[in-house]
Amino acid sequence: MIKILSTQNPDFDLQLSSLISWESSESEEISQSVKKIIDNVKHSGDKSILEYTLKFDSLKAESVSELFVPKKRLKESFENLEKKQKDALSFAAARIKSYHQKQVQESWTYKEEDGTVLGQRIIPLERAGLYVPGGKAAYPSSVLMNAIPAKVAGVEELIMVVPSPKGVINEIVLAAAYVAEVDIVITIGGAQAIAALAYGTESIPKVDKIVGPGNIYVATAKRQVFGQVGIDMIAGPSEILIICDGKTNPDWIAMDLFSQAEHDEDAQAILLCPNKDFINQVEKSISKLLPTMEREEIIKTSLKNRGALILTKDIDDAIKISNRIAPEHLELSIEDPESIIDDIKHAGAIFMGKYSSEALGDYCAGTNHVLPTSSTARFSSPLGIYDFTKRSSIVMASKEGAKKLGKTASVLAFGEGLEAHAKSALYRTDSN
Repeated sequence: MIKILSTQNPDFDLQLSSLISWESSESEEISQSVKKIIDNVKHSGDKSILEYTLKFDSLKAESVSELFVPKKRLKESFENLEKKQKDALSFAAARIKSYHQKQVQESWTYKEEDGTVLGQRIIPLERAGLYVPGGKAAYPSSVLMNAIPAKVAGVEELIMVVPSPKGVINEIVLAAAYVAEVDIVITIGGAQAIAALAYGTESIPKVDKIVGPGNIYVATAKRQVFGQVGIDMIAGPSEILIICDGKTNPDWIAMDLFSQAEHDEDAQAILLCPNKDFINQVEKSISKLLPTMEREEIIKTSLKNRGALILTKDIDDAIKISNRIAPEHLELSIEDPESIIDDIKHAGAIFMGKYSSEALGDYCAGTNHVLPTSSTARFSSPLGIYDFTKRSSIVMASKEGAKKLGKTASVLAFGEGLEAHAKSALYRTDSN
C-alpha cells in the first residue's frame, strides 16, 4: 500500500524525484472561469457579489450589507459553545498570541558624525483580508493562525470572508473570529470573495493583503490578484516528513503520517529511517491502524500515491534527503534532536523529539501552521507578523552629509547617463 524505498537503490534519485513532484490541478478552464469572475466583480461590484452568492451558495440577499455578520453574533457564537471548546479556543489563542509577540520588530535609526540620520520604519498594513473555508468545513484553527498575527502586528482592520452555503454558518468559526478580534466578517466565498477583497466594492473595502486557505478556485484567484494586493502564499498539498532513529513507538509514527495524509488524496507523508526492522514495524502499524480511521480511504489513497517509508544509510543520509525535499512539516523523532538541528537547512516547521507531534503545531503549540509547501521552504517562511508589516527606509541628510553624499551620487548618476539625478544631488553640494 505504501512504497518502501532505499537510498542504496541505484534508481533512488529518480524514485525520489517522482515521489515529491507535484503540479497544481489548476487548468486553463479554471483559470479563465476565475478571470471572468474577477472581471465581473471589478466592474459590477456588489451586484456581482450578490449574483455569485446566489449561484454558488444558494443564498439570496437583497444587499451585501445583509451578508455582514454583526459583532454581537460573533460573541454569541463563542458564548454558546461548550465550555471545553471555549477553553480550547482561548488557550490556543493565548499561546499563538504569546509566540507571535516575540516576532515584533522595532523601528530604528542611527546618526552619523555629520548629523545625517538613516533608519527604518516598521509599519503595519492598514487593512488585511482573511479567507476561511465555510459550509460543513470547520477550520477555527486557521482563523486563529491568520488573524492573531495580523492583530499583533497592528493591522488596523481585519476583514474575514467565509462562505455560508444555503445560509449555514459554522458556529465555531464565528467563535474563533470573536476570540481573534476580527473586525468584520462577511459571509461570501469563492473567487468572488477574493476579487471583492482585492478591488473593493460599494460595500466591501479594498484590502492591502489577502491570507488564508481555500480550494483551487480561491488559490487561482489569489494568484491572479497578486500584484494588486499582497498574498501570503499559494499552498500545495499538506506534507509531513519524519526522520526517526527507530526508538519511537511505531504506532505514533504511523499516526503522525496519517495526520497529514487525511487532509486529502494529494497530501504527502514520508518516513526516513536507517533501521529496516523499524520501517517494517511502522508498515505493520499502518496496516493495523488504518481500518480504525474515519478518513480511511483518503489516507489510503494518499499513502499509496505519494507516501513512502525510506531506508537510509544513517541519520546524516536522512538529513540530506530532508534538505532536498524541504518539507512543510519536519519531525525529528530522535533521542537528541538538538544535535542535528543546525544541519536542517530547509523546513517550514521543525518538531523536535518524539513527543512533539506535528498536530500540536496545527492547533495550540503557538507556532503558526500556515507553512510553505512543495519545497518552497527553500526560500519561504511560516506566516508571521512580518507578513502584516512593511518597511520604509529613512534618509535625513544634514547639510554636511548632503555635500559628501551628493558628490558620490553625481559621479554614479553621470555614469548611468542620468543628468537630472546628478544635478539634483550636486545642487545641495553648493548650498549655503
